[in-house]
Amino acid sequence: MAKVKTRNEIRFILNGEDVALTTVAPNATLLDWLRLNRALRGTKEGCAEGDCGACTVLVGRLSAGRLVYESLNACIRFLGSLDGTHVVTVEHLRGDGNRLHPVQQAMVDFHGSQCGFCTPGFVMSLYALWMKLPEPSDAAIEKALQGNLCRCTGYEAIVRAARAISSYGRAAKDPLAAERKAITAKLAAMKDGTRVEIGSGKQRLVVPANADDLASVLDKEPGATIVAGSTDVGLWVTKHMRDISPVIFIGNLDGLCTISEDKGVISIGAGATYSEAFATLSKRIPALGPLFDRIGGEQVRNMGTIGGNIANGSPIGDTPPPLIALGAQLTLRRGKKRRTIPLEDYFIAYGKQDRLSGEFVEAVHVPVPAKGTKFAVYKITKRRDEDITAALGAFCLTLAKDGSVADIRIAYGGMAATPKRASAVEKALLGKPWTEETVEAAMAEYARDFTPLTDMRASAEYRALAARNLLLRFFVETTGTKAPIQVSRYEAA
Repeated sequence: MAKVKTRNEIRFILNGEDVALTTVAPNATLLDWLRLNRALRGTKEGCAEGDCGACTVLVGRLSAGRLVYESLNACIRFLGSLDGTHVVTVEHLRGDGNRLHPVQQAMVDFHGSQCGFCTPGFVMSLYALWMKLPEPSDAAIEKALQGNLCRCTGYEAIVRAARAISSYGRAAKDPLAAERKAITAKLAAMKDGTRVEIGSGKQRLVVPANADDLASVLDKEPGATIVAGSTDVGLWVTKHMRDISPVIFIGNLDGLCTISEDKGVISIGAGATYSEAFATLSKRIPALGPLFDRIGGEQVRNMGTIGGNIANGSPIGDTPPPLIALGAQLTLRRGKKRRTIPLEDYFIAYGKQDRLSGEFVEAVHVPVPAKGTKFAVYKITKRRDEDITAALGAFCLTLAKDGSVADIRIAYGGMAATPKRASAVEKALLGKPWTEETVEAAMAEYARDFTPLTDMRASAEYRALAARNLLLRFFVETTGTKAPIQVSRYEAA
């Protein structure tokens, strides 16, 4: 591999200004830099963990040569990860002449704000939605606002404002739309194929030039913290005060963000975000669509990556159980060497994964279920949206012509120290007729597979009962019942 050139500054655009920084702490957040270094205080800190949305900004980046603007949480986004992007804060919004921006004017006219603390975040989330969908449905509005919390106004006034934005102006005439060509050219020029290195010794950050360069950097710095979307690592800094230095930022890295399908297998690069993967996965494996819609808020889905969710090895990560149930494979890379293993074998014990020193998750390969295969995934949380999983069950079933169970894979999160198959339950079902009697008999085997813990999200007893009932729900849903198991508010209306 040709030697990669190095530069010692990160470059991005802040609103309308070109920025080049040669001094950046590895753990510096975008929120702190905006407020403390640039006095842009419209972006607020509410929770410092990516939950409330008060810190929402837009970040524009090039994806396959196209400029894409997405909402994200500045409180857990690291400054060092912004090389080659366009950061847009609420201060950059402007209307014609001295008028407010259409999103702001709609919020004023429909009384969408009281104390005003959360308002800039709502405005920026609605701005991102309006640029993408000028005439959004109520469902699209609510999805866009999943990651924004308001403690005093209530949401109906904000939803009414969202419906009315296009009556105040046209998204196609917005300054971000008008400047798109110029910004695209600037960002393309910043993408110069060099590695960014700032700092020295342990207090150092690196942005590799591409996936090959990442392998080279990790070979020399195997103990570095790899940061993709920072939706987990951000909290290590803001909540746990952990030292994460040195840091290697891999978000939007060439060679790690590809999504492709070949012979019925979808390959997802470790750097692809939930938002990027949603279109392909929800179309080819429809049951994953509703699950992805409940992973954090829109800002988190725009930052978080499937590869990061797997690599962290959390027992309550949302994507490993359904991917294990589907029979996914994982590619790990160290230098030029690659190995591919079943995803379920990657998780060894709590906090321990099958990843060698200097090795990183490169891609996950997800088989599309064959025609006739029944697949479902269910997430149990205290509140429906933007909540951490208490228990999650995934089921993949193939029936023989005589109605017996030809193959079944069941995987859970939140039930053990790692994402785990329900092997004893599977064994009790395999070869048996797919009937209620068979299912109820198999439910007793859960005690062999899992000994869940009690914590703030759920008791052990609740988890054990919920896990058994999810199997029963899966049976009911796959045997042609006409009674809906779950009805959305839109269907009910």
